[in-house]
Amino acid sequence: MPTYPVKNMKNGDTQTLHMSMIQYSQWRDDNPDWDKDWSAGCAGVGEVGETYDKLKKSHPGWNDVLHKVSKMPGSNVNPV
Repeated sequence: MPTYPVKNMKNGDTQTLHMSMIQYSQWRDDNPDWDKDWSAGCAGVGEVGETYDKLKKSHPGWNDVLHKVSKMPGSNVNPV
């Protein structure tokens, strides 16, 4: 789910919203005093990286699972 750091342009309050782009667009329409907080950056570091690399680090047996799947008939997965 995307995160949106926002700032109230009238009083300076900040918050981080966790919602879909459609929900955020509606929220912006409903809250005209709030805008994107550009000083907070434009992307969260927690979402950067390949899913495969994250699984390999957090679940060491993942490579074994992929290797077994690659041996199954009809599999298009190449072992790493």
